[in-house]
Amino acid sequence: MKKLRIAQIAPLVERVPPKKYGGTERVVYHLTEGLVAKGHDVTLFASGDSITSARLVAPISESLRLGRKMHSATIVTMMMLSKVYEEMFHEFDIIHSHLEYQTLPYAHKVRVPTVLTMHGRLDIGEYGKMLGLYPRMAYVSISDSQRRPVEEINWVKTIYHGYPPSCFEYNEKPEDYFLYLGRFSEEKKPEQAIMLAKACNIRLKIAAKIDPTDQDFFDRKIRPMLDHPLIEYVGEVDEAQKVVLLKNAKALLNTIDWPEPFGLVMIEALACGTPVIVRGCGSAPEVITHGKTGFICESKLDFIHAIHEVEKLSRKTCRDEFERRFSADTMVSNYEELYYRLLQKNSFPEATGSKDAQRSSGLMQLSRASVFR
Repeated sequence: MKKLRIAQIAPLVERVPPKKYGGTERVVYHLTEGLVAKGHDVTLFASGDSITSARLVAPISESLRLGRKMHSATIVTMMMLSKVYEEMFHEFDIIHSHLEYQTLPYAHKVRVPTVLTMHGRLDIGEYGKMLGLYPRMAYVSISDSQRRPVEEINWVKTIYHGYPPSCFEYNEKPEDYFLYLGRFSEEKKPEQAIMLAKACNIRLKIAAKIDPTDQDFFDRKIRPMLDHPLIEYVGEVDEAQKVVLLKNAKALLNTIDWPEPFGLVMIEALACGTPVIVRGCGSAPEVITHGKTGFICESKLDFIHAIHEVEKLSRKTCRDEFERRFSADTMVSNYEELYYRLLQKNSFPEATGSKDAQRSSGLMQLSRASVFR
C-alpha cells in the first residue's frame, strides 16, 4: 500500500496528549503516533503545546483549558478548519477530523475526502438534524450504540478506541479499594458510587475533575458526601497517577446513567486487569463482557451483587480482552483500512503536482511545529 498524506484535526480544549483529563485528545495522539510509525506522512492540527512525531500545525500556543491566555474556542477552531480546508487541503490524500459537526460546512466543499469520527452523544438538541444536512459524509462511530439516534446518515465503520498495551501495567494482586475515575457530572452519577461504597462497607477512591459547568453540582451534591472514612477524594490525576490507581483497584465502579458513546476509562481498567462494574447503558454492553470482564448492572441490587462477586473474575482475562479488542494497533489498522477503502471508492485525484498544491506549498513553507495567527 502506498504511503498516505493524512491530516489529523484535534480539538483545542486539551493538548495532544492531554496532561490530565481528555479522552478524545488521547485517542488522537495514539492514532497519530501509530500512523507515523506505519510510515504515513501525518500532519496534526492541534494546540502548540502538543507532543507528536507528526508535523504539528497549531492555531494557538497552548490548549484552551490549561493555557494562560484566553481565546474564543469557536473562533480559534474556525481558524484551524479554515487553514485545513481553504489553504492546505491540497497537501493531503485524506483529512480526518475529530471536531464533529463543526467540520461539516468546510469538508463538503473540497474533493479530498474527510473521515469524521463522532466522539460525543448524538441524542441531544438539533444534532441529528445537523448531521442529516450532510448525509454523504464518511462518519465513523466509536460504538454501535452511538449510532442509534441518527441511523440514516452514511456510517462507514465502527472503530473502537485503543491504547498501546505498554501504557498500562497489569497487576494480578490489587489493594483493598474500589475506584471511581472520570468527571463529576450529574450524568455520570458519582453520588451513586459513594452510596454503594457506604452500603457495601467498601473503600472507594475517587479521582475526578470538576468542569466549571459542574461546580454547582459538586458543591451541592458531592462535597457533603466526601466526609466519610470509607471515601477518599484524590482530585484530578495525571496519566501516571491514573495507572497506579487503576492497577491497584479491585474494580472500577462506573455508575454512569447516560448513553456514553464509548468510555475510555473502561478499557483503561481492563488494560490493568481491573474488572468494570457498570450500568448497562450506551456502549457498556459492547465493551464489557458480563461475568467475564465485569458486570453489567441495571439496579442497585445488581451493583451490590457485583461488588461482592467481582473478586471471582479473572484479572488476566480482563487484560487479554483489552489486548485482543482495544489495542492501539487494532485501532490504527482499522482506520488505515478505512482510508484506503474510501480513496479507492472515490478515486480522488492526486493532490501533489497540481498548480494549486505547488502554489500553496510555496506560500506556506510551514515549519514542523508552526504556530499561525
